[in-house]
Amino acid sequence: MQTRLRQEPARLDITRSFRVAPDKVWQVWTEPQALSRWFGPAEDPSVTTAEIDLRVGGHYRIAFGTPHGDTHEVSGFYQVVEPFRLLVFTWAWKSTPERISRVSIELEPMDGGTEMHFVHDRFFDEQARINHERGWLAFFENLGHLLQPVPQEA
Repeated sequence: MQTRLRQEPARLDITRSFRVAPDKVWQVWTEPQALSRWFGPAEDPSVTTAEIDLRVGGHYRIAFGTPHGDTHEVSGFYQVVEPFRLLVFTWAWKSTPERISRVSIELEPMDGGTEMHFVHDRFFDEQARINHERGWLAFFENLGHLLQPVPQEA
C-alpha cells in the first residue's frame, strides 16, 4: 500500500494504491454497508447514516460520530458516475451547507491491484483544505485496513 500526497491551494490530491481489484474499491465508496465499515475518523468508524442514490443527480448523506462524542453529517449530489472508474460528487457539511466543495475519485487498474486518485477541491479557504486533509488521511488509514488487512499470526 502506498500513499502519495500533493498539496495545492484549495485542492487536496491523494493517490493511494490497494492490492484489490477496482470493483472492490468502487464498492467501498458506493455501497452503504461497505462505506460504513471505514468512513470516519477512528479505527472503529461509527457511521450512523449512510444513504446512497448512485446515479448522476442522485443524493448521498453520511453521518458519523467521533471519539469525542460529536456527530458530523455530510451530503451532496453525484455529478459523474462511471462504474469502477470515476466518481465525482459535491460535498457539504450540514453545519456549513453554503460551503460546497467537490470530490473526484478515479480508479485505475494496475498490476496486482488498483490505484485510487482522490481529489478534493473547491474549498472555502485554506483552513478548510487543511482540516479535510487531516480527516481524509485518517479515513484512508481505515480504508487501507479494510481493503488490505494485516495477516494474523496462527
